[in-house]
Amino acid sequence: MKSSAFKKSYTGVTVLDMPAFEWCEGTVTAVIGANGSGKSTLAKVLAGIEAPDGRSRPLTGAAVGYLPQKSYAFRMSTERNIALNGSDTERMRELMAALKLDPVAKRKAKKLSGGETAKMALARILMGSYDLLILDEPTASMDMESTLAAEKLIRDCCSRTGCALVLITHSIRQAKRIADNVLFLRNGKLTEQGPAEKILSNPAKEETRRFLEFYGA
Repeated sequence: MKSSAFKKSYTGVTVLDMPAFEWCEGTVTAVIGANGSGKSTLAKVLAGIEAPDGRSRPLTGAAVGYLPQKSYAFRMSTERNIALNGSDTERMRELMAALKLDPVAKRKAKKLSGGETAKMALARILMGSYDLLILDEPTASMDMESTLAAEKLIRDCCSRTGCALVLITHSIRQAKRIADNVLFLRNGKLTEQGPAEKILSNPAKEETRRFLEFYGA
C-alpha cells in the first residue's frame, strides 16, 4: 500500500515532510525518532485525523485503524468498550485473556488504571480489520509482562490479517523485538529507512547512529 508524499505545517512552519512511501502488507514498520521529530504527526495524517498541507489525503480507498497515544474509555464496562469495534465474542475473549483483562471485564472502564485502559484500548482496536493499522505508543503505560503480551498480539495481528502495521515507539528495544522495518525521523524528515536488523545495528547515517547511541540501543 502506497501513501503519496505530503507536508504538514503549523502556523507556517513545516513540521513533517514525508516522501511517497510503500507500507508493506503483513509487516510491522516501527517509526522512531526524538520527541518533536514528527512521529505522531505522521500517524495522525495517515489516519486522516489531521489534514496535510493542500488537504489531499496521502491514503485513499484504504481501511485505516488508528490507536492514539492517549488511551480513552467510553462510559460503559471494559468488555462493552472492546465490543464497540467488533462483534466476534471469541476474538474478544482471546484478546482479554491474553492481556489479562478478564478480572476487570465488568468494571466501568472509566475506573480502570492507566495500564488497564491502554490494554483495553489495544484490545478494542485489534477487534477490527484494516489495510493499515497505526499504533501510537500503544504500550507506553504498560508493565513489562503486559508489554510483551501486547507485542505478541501486534505481531499476530499482522500474520493473521495481512495488514500493514505502523508502530510509533520511543523504545528501541521494542522495535528490535517486533519490527520488520524501521523509519527514522529527524526534524520532520525521513532520514533513514530499511530492515530493522540493519538500521538498528548498523545504520548508514550518522544522525541515526547518534540517536541509537543516546537512547541505549
